[in-house]
Amino acid sequence: MEINFDIVVIGSGPGGYIAAVRAAQLGYKTALVEKYNTLGGTCTNVGCIPSKALLDSTEHFHTATTKFKSFGIEVDGLRLDFTQLMKRKNEVVQQNISGLNYLMDKNKIHVIEGTASFLNDKEIQVTKNGEKTTISATYFIIATGSKPATIPGVVIDKKRIITSTEALSLTEKPQSIIVIGGGVIGVEMASIYARIGVKVTIIEYADSLIPTMDKELGKELKKIFSKNEIKILLNHKVQSTVNNGKNVTVHYLDQSNAVQEITADYCLVAVGRSPYTKELGLENTAIELDDKGRIVTNDKLQTKENNIYAIGDVIVGAMLAHKAEEEGVFVVETINGQKPHINYKLIPGVVYTWPEVASVGYTEEELKSENKEYRVGKFPFSANAKARAAMEKDGFVKVISEPKYGEILGIHIMGPRAADMIAQGVIGMEYEVTDEDMFRISYAHPTYSEALKEAYLIASGQGALNI
Repeated sequence: MEINFDIVVIGSGPGGYIAAVRAAQLGYKTALVEKYNTLGGTCTNVGCIPSKALLDSTEHFHTATTKFKSFGIEVDGLRLDFTQLMKRKNEVVQQNISGLNYLMDKNKIHVIEGTASFLNDKEIQVTKNGEKTTISATYFIIATGSKPATIPGVVIDKKRIITSTEALSLTEKPQSIIVIGGGVIGVEMASIYARIGVKVTIIEYADSLIPTMDKELGKELKKIFSKNEIKILLNHKVQSTVNNGKNVTVHYLDQSNAVQEITADYCLVAVGRSPYTKELGLENTAIELDDKGRIVTNDKLQTKENNIYAIGDVIVGAMLAHKAEEEGVFVVETINGQKPHINYKLIPGVVYTWPEVASVGYTEEELKSENKEYRVGKFPFSANAKARAAMEKDGFVKVISEPKYGEILGIHIMGPRAADMIAQGVIGMEYEVTDEDMFRISYAHPTYSEALKEAYLIASGQGALNI
């Protein structure tokens, strides 16, 4: 086995494998260390990819059961094959893993299976089945990701009290699920199961769903979820969970601080994720952790060891796959002597419910807290011709801009294909295009993107053309 490299990347999630590919492209002798027997990390195996496969499958089923009749499509004997639902998800995951294996071979990246631990700033020890191998490198990139977190009183047993990992691989359809946490993971998992007829209850400590995003998005999502018979308990605090064998009981405090309880087949804990930094041997280096267990880095993403970098979920910032990818490229190009940049305010966040939710830039709440002047342009999909034709009238586009020059400060979308539409907004903000400039370009008709055009127009201080 090769034991000396220019760059060694620890962790093969989106940040790790992208960093490895970029390093190889720039001519570095590169190794990628992964403790599991498949590449891709949480995102590919038990996160982004399988959840989106199930979200797409269940949305097709939900559309068939709720909209086909209005479209003039009669479907007799429609039923859900839960086993096939999961089988397809597994096939999608495997296709992505195969693609990653191909990428590694194509770029001549040495993939080393095993658990990595630093011996010092120049060497790591990789352990697999009790066998230990020492590997040295000029540079290391830590990309070990994160794992599901929990809260006091809630012990994840992976049987009845589960995380998204287990929820993505249930062997039979449950009758009911309690979701602790109304953030991105919680609402996506709630969507998957509610669409196929599972009774879903979300318990959220904050006063809004998706509480880190613009408040109007959370308010609208609650309205849509309630319409789809998802029970939502906001401002409620979970106290404890009990596995009863065949079901689980959750005890919580309601808004009046009275103790309540609810029982369901499963309790899905979706209260966030914590950085995976244990067993990395960081104590054998000068690397420091903050009070949340994240690796401390400077603006170049260097740790306290100048030749060791960290990216993705193990450092400060949103735990997003595409954020980790950007950081992977950023670090490798920095090592290469280039001068890349990342504007963290312009990394979009997406929630793959239906309708989708997408956001970039400042929220209205952030601007208010900073006493910044702004204008808002808001346009509903109910007034969009394409949305009417497709029976996708829920949601809106909200554009926030600076009054004097028209600089776009934030874009928040809840609607069909919001995840794809947000890219246009990111481009406009990256290159400082004004709200009026964004309105004056031509948009095809009829398209969902015309809702963006109208929101830009309203934000610029003019009236909408189609409402």
